[in-house]
Amino acid sequence: MENPGARVIFASMIDIAKRAAEAIELLPPEMQEAAVAYLYEQGEKFRILKALVQEGIGDAEAGRVVEWNVEEFMHEARVARETAAC
Repeated sequence: MENPGARVIFASMIDIAKRAAEAIELLPPEMQEAAVAYLYEQGEKFRILKALVQEGIGDAEAGRVVEWNVEEFMHEARVARETAAC
């Protein structure tokens, strides 16, 4: 059984790839490789960011995330600093 949604996604990816290739072809030859490297780098950064966000969502759902009270933290830091100074 064929998945029509997958066909739409595939067609969209082909269109995007064609447009990206056309845009890169507009650049001078000496800039083309750098443009591809930049796109790849941005894709890798986005992939890592998505994974980190998903990890954070998983931590929150599992109850491993607690609210951070800035005032309490600053108070504890002041007390620790004052104690260390004595």
